[in-house]
Amino acid sequence: MLSPKKVKHRKVMKGRSRGAAYRGSSLAFGDYGLKAMQVGNMTARQIEAARITISRTMKRAGKMWIKVFPDKPMTKKPAEVRMGKGKGSPEFWVAKIKPGRILYEVTGVDEETARKALKLAGDKLPFATKVISKKETL
Repeated sequence: MLSPKKVKHRKVMKGRSRGAAYRGSSLAFGDYGLKAMQVGNMTARQIEAARITISRTMKRAGKMWIKVFPDKPMTKKPAEVRMGKGKGSPEFWVAKIKPGRILYEVTGVDEETARKALKLAGDKLPFATKVISKKETL
């Protein structure tokens, strides 16, 4: 699973996610992409689950790029622990997603297969997504 090798701070504040993505909001490598339409957190497990779905649907033909990386630690307190006593320990990693962010890109397969793979991957994510193509954006 994806996680950073080294971080500056072990625990970080939650923060707020406002506005649309301006970085990573256009296709850079592939012909088809999966674009986020809502704000959300994408865990390392969800990134991996969607990656597996895309590669299996494309039958490992073509090429795929993962355009997000989980670099934010999320903490959790153990079950049945009383309030207070500080913040919980880091449990998993997330990537903060803004609307317009390209999550995955694929190339080297026909349009039908690419759209099917990306749609199935989008169904595994906790926010709305949309499949886009390079020829639509031209």
